[in-house]
Amino acid sequence: MTATDPALTALAQGWCALSLLHGRIEAHIERALQAKHDLSMREYSLLDVLSRQHDGDGGHLQMRQVADAVVLSQSATTRLVTRLEDRGLLARYLCPTDRRGIYTNVSEAGLALLEQARPTNDTALREALDAAAGNPELAPLVRVVESMHAPA
Repeated sequence: MTATDPALTALAQGWCALSLLHGRIEAHIERALQAKHDLSMREYSLLDVLSRQHDGDGGHLQMRQVADAVVLSQSATTRLVTRLEDRGLLARYLCPTDRRGIYTNVSEAGLALLEQARPTNDTALREALDAAAGNPELAPLVRVVESMHAPA
């Protein structure tokens, strides 16, 4: 294959379309979450990830798991967790069986804020997908996203 190979060109165009769709969705959700809940998209994602792990005692993630879940570096994750911890939305604590492990858990205040923000996130996502569906380049990707968890 050469750099001008049609297969590579099509692959690159597909990647550009996917990146464009992601960027538009993320920007739209970010604006909505900031305006209504003073949350960034990353902050919302972290609260969401932690809430799904939250099933009473033991509902927590280690910091490296948090970094993987929100797709950030360790240092960026630490800053994100610190910001949310300072707002009372998260708590960090040492693992009771391995003092080297630090866990992160969403607080009751974090769960309450997430509950308030979830409809905003869902509405903004729907709006962004609907807008993108009008773009012929993005419409096929929107259909794929919509079909991923559609009821059978």
